[in-house]
Amino acid sequence: MTTTNARPAALDKGGRRRRPGAFTRDRFENGFFGVARWVVIVGLVIVTVFPFYYMVLLSIRTLGDVLGNPGALWVDVGELSLKAYTRVLAPVASGGEGFLGFMRNSALLAVGTVVLTLAVSIPGSYAVSRLRFFGRRHISALFLAVYLFPSILLAVPLFVFFTRVGMRGSLVAVLLVYVSQTVAVSIYMLRNYFQTIPVSLEEAAALDGCSRLGTMRRISLPLAMPAIVANGLFVFMAAWNEFLFALLFLVDNRDRWTVSLGLSQLTGNSIEIPTTVLMAASVITTIPIIVIFFASERLLTEGLTSGAEKG
Repeated sequence: MTTTNARPAALDKGGRRRRPGAFTRDRFENGFFGVARWVVIVGLVIVTVFPFYYMVLLSIRTLGDVLGNPGALWVDVGELSLKAYTRVLAPVASGGEGFLGFMRNSALLAVGTVVLTLAVSIPGSYAVSRLRFFGRRHISALFLAVYLFPSILLAVPLFVFFTRVGMRGSLVAVLLVYVSQTVAVSIYMLRNYFQTIPVSLEEAAALDGCSRLGTMRRISLPLAMPAIVANGLFVFMAAWNEFLFALLFLVDNRDRWTVSLGLSQLTGNSIEIPTTVLMAASVITTIPIIVIFFASERLLTEGLTSGAEKG
């Protein structure tokens, strides 16, 4: 007795045997979407990367070359110049724009905002998602209600308040405003993620003798690490790029300016400031965000399996 492993011939809708290699709808759709996917990916990469590439290219060329051929998309190595970056980073006393100090101020504000916001939002969001207390169902709506008020509506009262207490022009005042602006949405975002973590994991840890804080530290936080890192990136970018409150509180003291204020000052003096210097300042402002994103990309997925249940 013999057996055969031959596969049955495919049949079309009419029940007829389909010829090998025949043109079918499935083959057309697979081929079309296979090509269209790469076309869309390449198009999105070009649209995203090209503006930044052109900005970098303008910043490393001399002003004469830019005026002579502004549309050039490639230049020789001998034409490259870092004079624009030197001028942007050099202190004002040396004829520069002082962006090194601006970046230091922005870094202090952004990192401080991330640390304080996460220190408040992590336990707050965990409490909202796990504990039972009066008004728990309405607290998320109250958090989102904070963003019903535009920032410009709060600017004048905050300006008057910090002026009267003598904190106008202080980085601490700006830091407090940034934290108050970001902590509500951070609690809301992290609460939604904590709710996706199975309660059974925490119950198992409690049976093993873990306290509430121990369960949070050993089980919930490792699993929530992607959301925490993503939330930290969001807060950092919001604090790094913020302009309104930095302008209100720090405009009188140039030594405490942020990169957004410094870049605005260069843009306002676009007639006197060369295009190459303006592009160099824009690149310097953008690079920290890109570097931090790629440096923390691994942490976004690292917590997906940390603290999981043993099978």
